[in-house]
Amino acid sequence: MSENNRMRLLWAGFMAILAAGVGFAIRGGIFDNWGKEYGFTGAQLGAIGGAGFSGFCFGIIFGGLIVDKIGYGKLVALAVICHILSAFVTFGASTPDNAYNFLFWGMFIFAYANGTLEAVANPLVATLFPENRTHYLNILHASWPAGMVLGSIAGWVLDDKMQLGWKIQLALYLVPTVLYAIMFMGQKFPKSEAAEKGASFVQMFKPVGILGALVACYLLALFFGDIAKAVSPDNAKIIGYGIGGILLIAVGVISKFSIGSILLFVLFVTHALVGAVELGTDGWIQNITGNLFTSEQGKYLFIWTSAIMFGLRFCAHWIEKTLKLSPIGLLLVCSIIACVGLNLASGMQTFGTALVALGIYAVGKTFFWPTMLAVVGDRYPQTGAVAMSIMGGIGMLSAGLIGGPGLGYCKDRFAGEELNKADAALYAEYKAEKPSAFLNLSATEAFGLDGTKLAAAKEAKEKTPQQLAVVTADQKGDRATLKADSFIPMTMAAIYLLLFLYFKSIGGYKTVKIDE
Repeated sequence: MSENNRMRLLWAGFMAILAAGVGFAIRGGIFDNWGKEYGFTGAQLGAIGGAGFSGFCFGIIFGGLIVDKIGYGKLVALAVICHILSAFVTFGASTPDNAYNFLFWGMFIFAYANGTLEAVANPLVATLFPENRTHYLNILHASWPAGMVLGSIAGWVLDDKMQLGWKIQLALYLVPTVLYAIMFMGQKFPKSEAAEKGASFVQMFKPVGILGALVACYLLALFFGDIAKAVSPDNAKIIGYGIGGILLIAVGVISKFSIGSILLFVLFVTHALVGAVELGTDGWIQNITGNLFTSEQGKYLFIWTSAIMFGLRFCAHWIEKTLKLSPIGLLLVCSIIACVGLNLASGMQTFGTALVALGIYAVGKTFFWPTMLAVVGDRYPQTGAVAMSIMGGIGMLSAGLIGGPGLGYCKDRFAGEELNKADAALYAEYKAEKPSAFLNLSATEAFGLDGTKLAAAKEAKEKTPQQLAVVTADQKGDRATLKADSFIPMTMAAIYLLLFLYFKSIGGYKTVKIDE
């Protein structure tokens, strides 16, 4: 394959993921529009945002399973169609009665298109650049923060300055959609190392096995259980776990009941944490910082952290070489930095301290996602696109089912508790009609604040003492949410330390060739 062809495919993948980043950033910036216009609670907004991750899982896993058999081009065409369709579905939201379903499924289809593209781009770049996967996968995924910067700036100008409707803002992601379609057009695609060697689907799936599938099937059980609530609320959990169990048995049959790799199982679990802390936090951070400071400052901070990620992802190879870090060592250092950053962010009081705290967090989260993909590519080349795509699906499902809704639940719970502590009567007045719960567990139910009433209190120019108390309680809830969020990278650091010690015990981290 020529160098020109190789680089054009890299930048076509870059543009495809950039489209996802633009849509993600704009959506995060208009959460407050949706809350105000349709009266959504934090948990409802979190669930809509979660659909923007859950659909990704189906796209990347389904695409990853078939891409080595049908080729990359057909999946790119499917992604283009889904990106356009998602716009029509999302724009169908018009009233508080129909908005939730249109927004939820519009985000789901959008995410499905994004997942399909990553099922193409990740194994494609890993195959094109086997000599330095960490470096080039980080370059590929520099497009994500680049898209978030562009989407944030566009949202800031169109929303805060020009005050245009959210539908016009969200439609902007269609521009990079057209561009990536043109860039992929007519290109010659390579085959993965496993496909080139003639590996069968069963051989590709064996390292994943029952252990690896257990992580994905558990998250899918949660997803289907959530969907089933609309049909049979009393039996939703049974339906969800039933579907998850059937899928797990199916994987067992496909892989001839291979147990799978324990190391790959640990990587899958860890990537679920990556999805929750990186993407789950990204989905809420504009809302949280805009609440603690101003909406405009929240957008500045989001652009700041995204710009740091964008720049640093071009430096992964240099950092590894200079600091003499393996990919696992890099992940260990980053998880510690991310934990420190979130803890500092929970106490930020001024815009200056926010720049420092969130800047530290941005440095920490920069290399998580692409470096985890590189580790799977390095250690499990025999899986082709399968293991890498399942890992990406797990990360996005976790962001959609645990990270996004979990932070929304924390915001509701902590804000409600703070207001109830300060003024029980006022809390009763502002309390949401429906309780929020985490992972559909009744034991976690807590009442947050009504979205419409909270928005009115925030927007009041001359705030009454009661409105001031409500806004203060909501801000304290956001700080407590960031504090709780920091426990995720703390857990990741412990896992990476164990992996670092494991690789040291076997002679160090190294890239595995498929023949080995």
